[in-house]
Amino acid sequence: MQTYGNPDVTYGWWAGNSRVTNRAGKFIAAHAGHTGLISFAAGASTLWELARFDPSVAMGHQSSIFLAHLASIGIGFDDAGVWTGANVASVAIVHIIASLVYAGGALSHSLLFDGDLADGPGPTTQKFKLEWDNPDNLTFILGHHLIFFGVACIAFVEWARIHGIYDPAIGAVRQVEYNLNLTNIWNHQFDFLAIDNLEDVLGGHAFLAFVEITGGAFHIATKQVGEYTEFKGAGILSAEAVLSFSLAGIGWMAIVAAFWCATNTTVYPEAWFGEPLALKFGISPYWIDTVEVSESTALAGHTTRAALTNVHYYFGFFFLQGHLWHAIRALGFDFRRVTNAVAGLDRAQITLND
Repeated sequence: MQTYGNPDVTYGWWAGNSRVTNRAGKFIAAHAGHTGLISFAAGASTLWELARFDPSVAMGHQSSIFLAHLASIGIGFDDAGVWTGANVASVAIVHIIASLVYAGGALSHSLLFDGDLADGPGPTTQKFKLEWDNPDNLTFILGHHLIFFGVACIAFVEWARIHGIYDPAIGAVRQVEYNLNLTNIWNHQFDFLAIDNLEDVLGGHAFLAFVEITGGAFHIATKQVGEYTEFKGAGILSAEAVLSFSLAGIGWMAIVAAFWCATNTTVYPEAWFGEPLALKFGISPYWIDTVEVSESTALAGHTTRAALTNVHYYFGFFFLQGHLWHAIRALGFDFRRVTNAVAGLDRAQITLND
Protein backbone atom coordinates (compact mmCIF):
# COMPACT_ATOMS: atom_id res chain seq x y z
CA MET A 1 0.00 0.00 0.00
CA GLN A 2 1.21 3.52 -0.75
CA THR A 3 2.57 5.11 2.45
CA TYR A 4 4.14 8.25 0.87
CA GLY A 5 7.28 7.74 2.97
CA ASN A 6 5.50 7.55 6.33
CA PRO A 7 6.81 4.45 8.19
CA ASP A 8 4.03 4.62 10.78
CA VAL A 9 1.06 5.09 8.46
CA THR A 10 -2.30 3.86 9.72
CA TYR A 11 -5.53 3.25 7.82
CA GLY A 12 -9.18 3.46 8.82
CA TRP A 13 -11.26 0.35 9.43
CA TRP A 14 -12.75 0.70 5.95
CA ALA A 15 -9.35 0.26 4.26
CA GLY A 16 -9.47 -3.50 4.64
CA ASN A 17 -6.78 -4.09 2.02
CA SER A 18 -4.21 -2.49 4.32
CA ARG A 19 -4.46 -5.44 6.72
CA VAL A 20 -3.15 -7.89 4.11
CA THR A 21 -0.43 -5.75 2.52
CA ASN A 22 2.53 -7.90 3.54
CA ARG A 23 0.79 -10.76 5.31
CA ALA A 24 -0.01 -13.72 3.09
CA GLY A 25 -1.91 -15.52 5.87
CA LYS A 26 -4.35 -12.64 6.17
CA PHE A 27 -4.50 -12.53 2.37
CA ILE A 28 -5.68 -16.15 2.35
CA ALA A 29 -8.27 -15.33 5.02
CA ALA A 30 -9.61 -12.50 2.86
CA HIS A 31 -9.74 -14.75 -0.22
CA ALA A 32 -11.61 -17.47 1.66
CA GLY A 33 -14.01 -14.94 3.17
CA HIS A 34 -14.77 -13.39 -0.22
CA THR A 35 -15.32 -16.84 -1.74
CA GLY A 36 -17.74 -17.65 1.08
CA LEU A 37 -19.72 -14.47 0.43
CA ILE A 38 -19.93 -15.25 -3.28
CA SER A 39 -20.98 -18.85 -2.61
CA PHE A 40 -23.67 -17.76 -0.14
CA ALA A 41 -24.98 -15.08 -2.51
CA ALA A 42 -25.19 -17.61 -5.36
CA GLY A 43 -27.04 -20.19 -3.26
CA ALA A 44 -29.42 -17.74 -1.59
CA SER A 45 -30.22 -15.88 -4.81
CA THR A 46 -30.91 -19.17 -6.61
CA LEU A 47 -33.40 -20.18 -3.93
CA TRP A 48 -35.06 -16.76 -4.10
CA GLU A 49 -35.41 -16.92 -7.89
CA LEU A 50 -36.72 -20.48 -7.71
CA ALA A 51 -39.34 -19.46 -5.13
CA ARG A 52 -40.69 -16.65 -7.35
CA PHE A 53 -40.36 -18.49 -10.68
CA ASP A 54 -43.54 -18.55 -12.78
CA PRO A 55 -43.51 -21.45 -15.30
CA SER A 56 -46.18 -19.72 -17.39
CA VAL A 57 -43.77 -16.88 -18.21
CA ALA A 58 -40.53 -17.19 -20.20
CA MET A 59 -37.53 -17.42 -17.88
CA GLY A 60 -35.78 -14.68 -19.82
CA HIS A 61 -38.58 -12.27 -18.87
CA GLN A 62 -38.31 -12.91 -15.13
CA SER A 63 -34.80 -11.53 -14.41
CA SER A 64 -33.84 -15.01 -13.21
CA ILE A 65 -30.08 -14.66 -13.67
CA PHE A 66 -29.00 -17.65 -11.57
CA LEU A 67 -31.67 -19.99 -12.92
CA ALA A 68 -30.72 -18.98 -16.46
CA HIS A 69 -27.07 -19.86 -15.90
CA LEU A 70 -27.99 -23.24 -14.42
CA ALA A 71 -30.35 -23.99 -17.31
CA SER A 72 -27.68 -23.07 -19.87
CA ILE A 73 -25.34 -25.73 -18.44
CA GLY A 74 -28.08 -28.34 -18.42
CA ILE A 75 -29.26 -28.25 -14.78
CA GLY A 76 -32.96 -28.28 -13.88
CA PHE A 77 -34.36 -30.49 -16.64
CA ASP A 78 -36.55 -33.57 -16.22
CA ASP A 79 -36.10 -36.85 -18.12
CA ALA A 80 -38.21 -35.53 -20.98
CA GLY A 81 -35.87 -32.57 -21.47
CA VAL A 82 -38.26 -29.96 -20.06
CA TRP A 83 -36.93 -27.41 -17.58
CA THR A 84 -38.72 -28.03 -14.25
CA GLY A 85 -36.15 -26.79 -11.73
CA ALA A 86 -35.16 -30.33 -10.79
CA ASN A 87 -32.06 -30.44 -8.57
CA VAL A 88 -31.74 -26.64 -8.61
CA ALA A 89 -32.54 -26.36 -4.90
CA SER A 90 -29.91 -29.01 -4.15
CA VAL A 91 -27.28 -27.03 -6.06
CA ALA A 92 -28.24 -23.88 -4.14
CA ILE A 93 -28.05 -25.62 -0.76
CA VAL A 94 -24.63 -27.06 -1.58
CA HIS A 95 -23.44 -23.51 -2.27
CA ILE A 96 -24.81 -22.29 1.05
CA ILE A 97 -23.16 -25.15 2.95
CA ALA A 98 -19.90 -24.49 1.09
CA SER A 99 -20.11 -20.83 2.13
CA LEU A 100 -20.08 -21.94 5.77
CA VAL A 101 -16.97 -24.02 5.13
CA TYR A 102 -15.27 -21.05 3.46
CA ALA A 103 -16.30 -18.83 6.37
CA GLY A 104 -14.74 -21.29 8.79
CA GLY A 105 -11.53 -21.29 6.76
CA ALA A 106 -11.50 -17.49 6.68
CA LEU A 107 -11.94 -17.24 10.45
CA SER A 108 -9.29 -19.90 11.05
CA HIS A 109 -6.70 -18.13 8.89
CA SER A 110 -7.64 -14.77 10.38
CA LEU A 111 -7.70 -15.73 14.08
CA LEU A 112 -5.75 -18.96 14.57
CA PHE A 113 -3.11 -19.39 11.87
CA ASP A 114 -0.03 -17.31 11.15
CA GLY A 115 -0.79 -13.92 9.64
CA ASP A 116 2.59 -13.93 7.89
CA LEU A 117 3.36 -17.20 6.12
CA ALA A 118 7.07 -16.47 6.49
CA ASP A 119 6.50 -17.63 10.09
CA GLY A 120 4.34 -20.58 9.03
CA PRO A 121 5.11 -24.25 9.66
CA GLY A 122 7.36 -25.96 7.18
CA PRO A 123 9.12 -24.85 3.98
CA THR A 124 6.08 -25.51 1.76
CA THR A 125 3.94 -22.99 3.64
CA GLN A 126 6.72 -20.43 3.68
CA LYS A 127 7.01 -20.55 -0.12
CA PHE A 128 3.70 -18.67 -0.31
CA LYS A 129 4.86 -15.68 1.73
CA LEU A 130 4.60 -12.26 0.06
CA GLU A 131 7.88 -10.70 -1.04
CA TRP A 132 7.11 -7.83 -3.42
CA ASP A 133 10.71 -7.40 -4.61
CA ASN A 134 11.26 -11.13 -5.12
CA PRO A 135 10.09 -12.14 -8.62
CA ASP A 136 10.73 -15.82 -7.90
CA ASN A 137 8.26 -15.68 -5.02
CA LEU A 138 5.57 -13.85 -7.00
CA THR A 139 5.87 -16.03 -10.10
CA PHE A 140 5.57 -19.13 -7.87
CA ILE A 141 2.26 -17.89 -6.46
CA LEU A 142 1.04 -16.81 -9.93
CA GLY A 143 1.73 -20.32 -11.26
CA HIS A 144 -0.63 -21.92 -8.74
CA HIS A 145 -3.39 -19.47 -9.66
CA LEU A 146 -3.01 -20.32 -13.35
CA ILE A 147 -3.25 -24.05 -12.68
CA PHE A 148 -6.51 -23.58 -10.74
CA PHE A 149 -7.95 -21.58 -13.66
CA GLY A 150 -6.92 -24.36 -16.03
CA VAL A 151 -8.55 -27.02 -13.86
CA ALA A 152 -11.77 -24.97 -13.84
CA CYS A 153 -11.74 -24.90 -17.66
CA ILE A 154 -11.22 -28.67 -17.75
CA ALA A 155 -14.13 -29.17 -15.35
CA PHE A 156 -16.42 -27.19 -17.66
CA VAL A 157 -15.25 -29.05 -20.78
CA GLU A 158 -15.72 -32.45 -19.11
CA TRP A 159 -19.14 -31.46 -17.75
CA ALA A 160 -20.29 -30.57 -21.26
CA ARG A 161 -18.78 -33.76 -22.72
CA ILE A 162 -20.17 -36.18 -20.10
CA HIS A 163 -23.35 -34.57 -18.75
CA GLY A 164 -24.21 -32.18 -21.55
CA ILE A 165 -25.25 -28.52 -21.77
CA TYR A 166 -28.20 -26.76 -23.37
CA ASP A 167 -27.94 -26.25 -27.11
CA PRO A 168 -30.33 -23.54 -28.37
CA ALA A 169 -29.94 -24.82 -31.94
CA ILE A 170 -31.97 -27.93 -31.04
CA GLY A 171 -33.70 -26.66 -27.88
CA ALA A 172 -32.39 -29.48 -25.70
CA VAL A 173 -29.51 -30.60 -23.52
CA ARG A 174 -26.87 -32.59 -25.37
CA GLN A 175 -23.33 -33.83 -24.86
CA VAL A 176 -20.76 -31.65 -26.61
CA GLU A 177 -17.32 -32.78 -27.82
CA TYR A 178 -14.88 -29.88 -27.98
CA ASN A 179 -13.45 -28.81 -31.33
CA LEU A 180 -9.76 -28.13 -30.69
CA ASN A 181 -9.11 -26.39 -34.00
CA LEU A 182 -6.30 -23.88 -33.50
CA THR A 183 -7.16 -21.98 -36.68
CA ASN A 184 -10.75 -21.47 -35.48
CA ILE A 185 -9.55 -20.49 -32.02
CA TRP A 186 -7.18 -17.89 -33.49
CA ASN A 187 -9.84 -16.48 -35.80
CA HIS A 188 -12.43 -16.29 -33.02
CA GLN A 189 -10.24 -13.75 -31.24
CA PHE A 190 -11.72 -11.21 -33.61
CA ASP A 191 -15.29 -12.48 -34.03
CA PHE A 192 -16.03 -14.25 -30.74
CA LEU A 193 -19.31 -12.37 -30.42
CA ALA A 194 -20.56 -14.30 -33.47
CA ILE A 195 -19.66 -17.83 -32.28
CA ASP A 196 -22.71 -19.97 -33.10
CA ASN A 197 -21.78 -23.54 -32.13
CA LEU A 198 -20.95 -25.11 -28.79
CA GLU A 199 -18.09 -27.23 -30.16
CA ASP A 200 -16.05 -24.08 -30.78
CA VAL A 201 -16.96 -22.70 -27.35
CA LEU A 202 -15.71 -25.85 -25.66
CA GLY A 203 -12.65 -25.98 -27.92
CA GLY A 204 -11.68 -22.53 -26.74
CA HIS A 205 -11.99 -23.62 -23.12
CA ALA A 206 -9.92 -26.76 -23.78
CA PHE A 207 -7.20 -24.61 -25.36
CA LEU A 208 -7.30 -22.19 -22.41
CA ALA A 209 -6.93 -25.11 -20.01
CA PHE A 210 -3.77 -26.26 -21.81
CA VAL A 211 -2.26 -22.76 -21.92
CA GLU A 212 -3.07 -21.97 -18.28
CA ILE A 213 -1.82 -25.24 -16.85
CA THR A 214 1.34 -25.12 -18.99
CA GLY A 215 1.93 -21.51 -17.98
CA GLY A 216 1.27 -22.33 -14.34
CA ALA A 217 3.77 -25.20 -14.37
CA PHE A 218 6.32 -22.91 -16.05
CA HIS A 219 5.91 -20.20 -13.42
CA ILE A 220 6.15 -22.68 -10.56
CA ALA A 221 9.22 -24.49 -11.89
CA THR A 222 11.31 -21.61 -13.23
CA LYS A 223 13.19 -18.72 -11.69
CA GLN A 224 13.52 -15.16 -12.91
CA VAL A 225 15.14 -15.11 -16.36
CA GLY A 226 17.66 -12.34 -16.96
CA GLU A 227 18.04 -9.12 -14.99
CA TYR A 228 15.15 -8.03 -12.78
CA THR A 229 14.37 -4.64 -14.36
CA GLU A 230 11.62 -2.07 -13.90
CA PHE A 231 9.98 -3.52 -17.01
CA LYS A 232 9.59 -6.76 -15.04
CA GLY A 233 8.37 -4.94 -11.93
CA ALA A 234 11.53 -4.10 -10.00
CA GLY A 235 10.84 -1.24 -7.61
CA ILE A 236 7.16 -0.92 -8.53
CA LEU A 237 5.61 -4.26 -7.51
CA SER A 238 3.58 -3.94 -4.36
CA ALA A 239 0.29 -5.06 -2.87
CA GLU A 240 -1.34 -2.03 -4.46
CA ALA A 241 0.18 -2.77 -7.87
CA VAL A 242 -1.11 -6.36 -7.78
CA LEU A 243 -4.53 -5.06 -6.72
CA SER A 244 -4.51 -2.73 -9.72
CA PHE A 245 -3.65 -5.64 -12.06
CA SER A 246 -6.48 -7.70 -10.61
CA LEU A 247 -8.98 -4.88 -11.06
CA ALA A 248 -7.86 -4.40 -14.66
CA GLY A 249 -8.35 -8.09 -15.43
CA ILE A 250 -11.78 -8.44 -13.84
CA GLY A 251 -12.92 -5.09 -15.25
CA TRP A 252 -11.96 -6.00 -18.81
CA MET A 253 -13.57 -9.44 -18.52
CA ALA A 254 -16.78 -7.87 -17.20
CA ILE A 255 -16.99 -5.54 -20.21
CA VAL A 256 -16.27 -8.39 -22.64
CA ALA A 257 -18.97 -10.47 -20.95
CA ALA A 258 -21.42 -7.56 -21.29
CA PHE A 259 -20.93 -7.31 -25.07
CA TRP A 260 -21.11 -11.09 -25.42
CA CYS A 261 -24.25 -11.44 -23.31
CA ALA A 262 -25.99 -8.59 -25.12
CA THR A 263 -25.70 -10.17 -28.57
CA ASN A 264 -24.74 -13.86 -28.48
CA THR A 265 -27.62 -16.34 -28.29
CA THR A 266 -25.54 -19.54 -28.34
CA VAL A 267 -23.76 -19.07 -25.02
CA TYR A 268 -26.70 -17.03 -23.68
CA PRO A 269 -29.81 -18.76 -25.14
CA GLU A 270 -32.93 -16.69 -25.73
CA ALA A 271 -35.00 -19.32 -23.92
CA TRP A 272 -33.27 -18.46 -20.62
CA PHE A 273 -31.92 -14.92 -21.03
CA GLY A 274 -34.42 -13.24 -23.33
CA GLU A 275 -34.02 -11.57 -26.70
CA PRO A 276 -30.79 -9.83 -27.92
CA LEU A 277 -30.37 -6.21 -26.87
CA ALA A 278 -29.87 -2.91 -28.68
CA LEU A 279 -26.90 -0.69 -27.81
CA LYS A 280 -27.73 2.92 -26.97
CA PHE A 281 -25.67 5.85 -25.79
CA GLY A 282 -26.72 8.46 -23.25
CA ILE A 283 -24.23 9.75 -20.72
CA SER A 284 -22.51 6.39 -21.31
CA PRO A 285 -23.23 3.25 -23.38
CA TYR A 286 -26.07 1.04 -22.19
CA TRP A 287 -28.25 -1.74 -23.57
CA ILE A 288 -32.04 -1.79 -23.83
CA ASP A 289 -34.54 -4.55 -24.49
CA THR A 290 -35.84 -4.99 -28.00
CA VAL A 291 -39.17 -6.41 -26.76
CA GLU A 292 -41.79 -5.25 -24.31
CA VAL A 293 -41.56 -6.96 -20.91
CA SER A 294 -44.39 -6.64 -18.43
CA GLU A 295 -43.28 -5.13 -15.12
CA SER A 296 -45.40 -7.75 -13.38
CA THR A 297 -43.11 -10.53 -14.64
CA ALA A 298 -39.66 -9.03 -14.17
CA LEU A 299 -37.73 -6.70 -11.92
CA ALA A 300 -38.40 -3.21 -13.29
CA GLY A 301 -39.70 -4.79 -16.49
CA HIS A 302 -36.36 -5.93 -17.93
CA THR A 303 -35.21 -9.20 -19.44
CA THR A 304 -32.60 -11.33 -17.73
CA ARG A 305 -30.21 -10.42 -20.54
CA ALA A 306 -30.65 -6.67 -19.98
CA ALA A 307 -30.07 -6.96 -16.24
CA LEU A 308 -27.01 -9.18 -16.62
CA THR A 309 -25.46 -7.13 -19.42
CA ASN A 310 -25.81 -3.69 -17.86
CA VAL A 311 -24.65 -4.79 -14.41
CA HIS A 312 -21.55 -6.39 -15.94
CA TYR A 313 -20.81 -3.33 -18.04
CA TYR A 314 -21.05 -0.79 -15.23
CA PHE A 315 -19.17 -2.95 -12.74
CA GLY A 316 -16.46 -3.40 -15.37
CA PHE A 317 -16.31 0.35 -15.96
CA PHE A 318 -15.83 1.14 -12.29
CA PHE A 319 -13.34 -1.71 -11.82
CA LEU A 320 -11.20 -0.13 -14.54
CA GLN A 321 -11.37 3.24 -12.74
CA GLY A 322 -10.22 1.45 -9.60
CA HIS A 323 -7.38 -0.08 -11.60
CA LEU A 324 -6.20 3.36 -12.72
CA TRP A 325 -6.47 4.77 -9.18
CA HIS A 326 -4.45 2.00 -7.57
CA ALA A 327 -1.95 1.76 -10.45
CA ILE A 328 -1.15 5.48 -10.22
CA ARG A 329 -0.81 5.21 -6.44
CA ALA A 330 1.49 2.20 -6.86
CA LEU A 331 3.70 4.32 -9.12
CA GLY A 332 4.07 6.78 -6.25
CA PHE A 333 1.68 9.60 -7.12
CA ASP A 334 0.31 11.36 -4.02
CA PHE A 335 -3.37 12.14 -4.60
CA ARG A 336 -3.26 14.50 -1.63
CA ARG A 337 -1.53 16.96 -3.94
CA VAL A 338 -4.78 17.16 -5.92
CA THR A 339 -6.99 17.80 -2.89
CA ASN A 340 -4.49 20.30 -1.48
CA ALA A 341 -4.38 22.14 -4.80
CA VAL A 342 -8.17 22.30 -5.03
CA ALA A 343 -8.45 23.42 -1.40
CA GLY A 344 -5.92 26.18 -2.01
CA LEU A 345 -7.56 27.69 -5.11
CA ASP A 346 -8.99 30.60 -3.12
CA ARG A 347 -5.48 31.56 -2.00
CA ALA A 348 -3.85 31.13 -5.40
CA GLN A 349 -2.12 34.19 -6.85
CA ILE A 350 -0.89 34.92 -10.33
CA THR A 351 1.91 37.41 -10.89
CA LEU A 352 2.24 39.05 -14.29
CA ASN A 353 5.68 40.20 -15.38
CA ASP A 354 6.37 42.72 -18.12
